[in-house]
Amino acid sequence: MLRSLCLISICALLAGCGGGGGSGWNPLGWFGGGGQRGPQTLEPKGGYARTDQRLAVPQVLSARWEPTVEGRLLVVTAIAPTKGWWDVALVTETPQPEGRVRPDADGVLRLRLVGSPPLSDDRSARLPAQPGPDTITVAFPISAAALERIDSVAVSAGNNGMALKV
Repeated sequence: MLRSLCLISICALLAGCGGGGGSGWNPLGWFGGGGQRGPQTLEPKGGYARTDQRLAVPQVLSARWEPTVEGRLLVVTAIAPTKGWWDVALVTETPQPEGRVRPDADGVLRLRLVGSPPLSDDRSARLPAQPGPDTITVAFPISAAALERIDSVAVSAGNNGMALKV
């Protein structure tokens, strides 16, 4: 009986030390285990920062939809002022996790057309782009599930932009 009473008293004492007061009597905190466990959010430290250093491609020429098995493909044609632009892509205006496509609150998916210009010592940096052979074509896949939430898509470039209804 005395043993049971002693055990109940110890349990009650330890339970009382378990509050948020930071008591040194709480055995859960004796070896660094009393703090928060794991991240409180899935957002990376510092948020979804824009780390893309590419420049806006100056001019969008056209944008169109192509059907796919899993949704649609947004195909954008553009032209840069000089030859040699590389690593051209459509990226979301609002930073989002990799592989996710969500529109803004107004139902518009906003995309930027970005790329890397040729290096200044490259010969192609001095040659003007020709409208036929030097056009840039980029595609952006959008799943059928993502398309259900999107009303329209706005593509912005350095000097102009285009919008398409879904």
